[in-house]
Amino acid sequence: MTYRYDPEIAPLVPHFPEVDFSDVAELRKVEAAIMEFGTYKPPVPVDTRDFTVPGRQGDPEVEVRLYQPADRDGLLPGVVYMHGGGFVIGSIDAFDTETRRIAAEVGAVVLSVNYRLAPEHPFPAALNDSYAALTWLVEHADELGVDPQRVAIAGESAGAGLAAAVALYARDHGGPALRMQYLSIPALDDRMDTPSMREFTDTPGWKRSNAEVAWDFYLGGKGIRGGEGVSPYAAPARAESLAGLPPTFILAGEFDPLRDEDLAFAQRLIADGVQTELHFYPGIWHGTSQMAPQAEVSRRMVAEQLAVLRRGLRPEGPAPQD
Repeated sequence: MTYRYDPEIAPLVPHFPEVDFSDVAELRKVEAAIMEFGTYKPPVPVDTRDFTVPGRQGDPEVEVRLYQPADRDGLLPGVVYMHGGGFVIGSIDAFDTETRRIAAEVGAVVLSVNYRLAPEHPFPAALNDSYAALTWLVEHADELGVDPQRVAIAGESAGAGLAAAVALYARDHGGPALRMQYLSIPALDDRMDTPSMREFTDTPGWKRSNAEVAWDFYLGGKGIRGGEGVSPYAAPARAESLAGLPPTFILAGEFDPLRDEDLAFAQRLIADGVQTELHFYPGIWHGTSQMAPQAEVSRRMVAEQLAVLRRGLRPEGPAPQD
């Protein structure tokens, strides 16, 4: 179909490679080209180190990367970040720009999670890894110089879906209190029964056929997606109630197959009494800010992302909800 893309980014569409999630081996061979988002030079020094944190309940250790502003004054907020990649690809390296930028320009300690990927590690592996990283950061807040009352969960695409799942899990299991959740173009609903998911079959960045394969991989095989019994900790849109979740920011785009599930999730959050901020961008596709970083709309998305995190994590911000 014809899409009314933002005129600045429309000419780029023919230059993006076709991506097929059904061939995992080939997908991972070309992953570097797909997930190459450039190099970010922070305006202030940021110290980084890679290490592992304990997994949950006998799971293997979780690979993480810690970002800490070198010039700091007092306690800083903490952000646990999950990368995108459809649950199948992606890494802390691929999203280094996003996490390093948050550390430098928000002034936060960021823990980026290299969670296990499907299909080798289906749900709940990625959820368990992400939750383990969150609990580790909160438990080590003193030594990291993190204010435990100002911890956020954040992510992009599949990683944003994981962030939403972690927030649900923490709410339901007495986990760490979260100041906010930042959900950028989140993958939330395995049922895939929205107009945008049905219609956007040839959009760059993400399309229905790849979403079908990714959910099948993540849920553990064909025949599970869309059926009964899928956990809300896998597909957060299935949660019966969203009440009690932390203040939430959601970013959605006009020509993203995930558009309608993102808008519906924001509406449900509002109806359930959760302080929610929704930014909807016309003319963009899934992952525009990474794929076309110099475009005006991409620069605006990034600036607003940083502003939202600064507001949500400021010392005088709203207290975490019970």
